[in-house]
Amino acid sequence: MEPLSPDEIARYQRHILLPEIGGAGQQKLKAARVLVIGAGGLGAPILQYLAAAGIGTLGIVDDDRVSLSNLQRQVIHDSGTIGELKTESAALAIARLNPHVRLIRFEERFSRETARRQLSGFDLLIDGSDNFDTRYAAADAAEEARIPLVTGAVGRFDGSLTVLKPYETADDGAPNPGYRDLFPEAPPAGLIPSCAEAGIIGALTGVIGTMMAMEAIKLITGAGEPLIGRLLLYDALLARFETVRYKRRRARQAG
Repeated sequence: MEPLSPDEIARYQRHILLPEIGGAGQQKLKAARVLVIGAGGLGAPILQYLAAAGIGTLGIVDDDRVSLSNLQRQVIHDSGTIGELKTESAALAIARLNPHVRLIRFEERFSRETARRQLSGFDLLIDGSDNFDTRYAAADAAEEARIPLVTGAVGRFDGSLTVLKPYETADDGAPNPGYRDLFPEAPPAGLIPSCAEAGIIGALTGVIGTMMAMEAIKLITGAGEPLIGRLLLYDALLARFETVRYKRRRARQAG
């Protein structure tokens, strides 16, 4: 792996002091190539904390532009970037935060048709999208590419996240679950209102997005136990976390 420069050693000193990370873990972060879907509510803290952590290459997929109503939660953007492409606004903020991070921008949506091309060369996918079509496309693409997926969702005052590695087996030899083992099919259109329809508390996206970045750091460095086969639920109004375990469905396992 490429050695850390003196500037990087000073920048990441607090990481390097951690036995679970150390210099070797920081080098793994530098070598990592992470694709993030969405530069919005979840994507903003994901991108900021991964850039600050020293991820060597960050990809950003988003076809939207910054609007005034985004700024209540999408903290990587600011009033001066209203009207700009979110990928451009986010890239400028990341460059100011950490010049050691290489950025690859995709000014388009992530879909089944674009997934293979966009994922090429990346070793971890993080889905911060806000719709089920993209979530299923991300899950299928990551499984096909045999790379980990960190996926999360938010609405009003509630959030959730999990980690998927369905191409591997658990310690007991059972196949790890995939996204469809957790959500077999998307809900009917219109059943779950969007943030624009139902509202969302801005700080919630920071909580869940930061935790998604933490899961990515754990996957890359090997520190701790990722949320594989576990769905973490957060109720902001009650300040309560719950963890729900889930497994591979029998029908899928047989197939």
